Amino acid sequence: MTTTTDPTTPRDGRTGDAHGDPAIQQHQRGGLATALTDGWTLGKRNLKHFTRLPRLLIFSTIQPVMFVLLFGYIFDGAVRGALPDGFPSYLAFVMPGIFVQSTVFRMTQTAVGLADDLDKGVVDRFRSMPMSRSGVLIGRTIADLVRSMAVIVLMAIVGVLVGFRFASFVGAVGSIAIVGVLGYALSWVFVWLALHVPGAESAQSAAFVFAFPLSFVSSVFVPATSISIAWLAFIARNSPITAAADAARGLAVSGPVLAPTLKTFGWSVALLVVFIPWSTHRFRHVE
Repeated sequence: MTTTTDPTTPRDGRTGDAHGDPAIQQHQRGGLATALTDGWTLGKRNLKHFTRLPRLLIFSTIQPVMFVLLFGYIFDGAVRGALPDGFPSYLAFVMPGIFVQSTVFRMTQTAVGLADDLDKGVVDRFRSMPMSRSGVLIGRTIADLVRSMAVIVLMAIVGVLVGFRFASFVGAVGSIAIVGVLGYALSWVFVWLALHVPGAESAQSAAFVFAFPLSFVSSVFVPATSISIAWLAFIARNSPITAAADAARGLAVSGPVLAPTLKTFGWSVALLVVFIPWSTHRFRHVE
């Protein structure tokens, strides 16, 4: 008896898999333009998914607003005396730092979302389509960046309502933009993490372990010069989080701008150069 094999069904039994379709394989190996186009399409898909979950939208914005209110008022009296010149209140000092801290924490959701898509088979369905492999990752990081920037704008509005003042409109835009640059670079770190830690819950825990010390051992909440332990102070001074916080602070309120901005861009480029190829290579081979 002769067994007839459906030519559209791959030998591994996964209907619609790209392995047997040369046209799909060719598209998946497409260049940068293809990856960006597919990434934008998937980015819009991820944003639509986010807006359809109102509880997620609400809780993702409440936490950073709470940070603004709690840190701005509770620690003002204790920290004001240690602030550098040019900062009339602790809120003026900490607000740009909270922009950075909130972005770092928001970008951990890149790891959670990607791990969840892997668990649910969403990524396998993408692989069966004529779609750039790297476009899947680009779409995830773009969507998470847009969500993060929306939260930062909301935080800025709340900050202004409770007494925070930007030095200028240009400074406000610049401070938010510099935070977004580092945030996007860090999102690729969390992509790489999600591809190595199976499961959404595990990815969330691993991302938090990475993000929590990184954001607190920095100048987000206090000047790096105020850290008394030498090795912690060294890490804080050279941290990408400190560079972004200092740059955002200088643009938004007062302080040096050029040096921390260049340092932030340097860190961001280095992270992108390392983690985009690593993540893309891992994604092509992950089961």
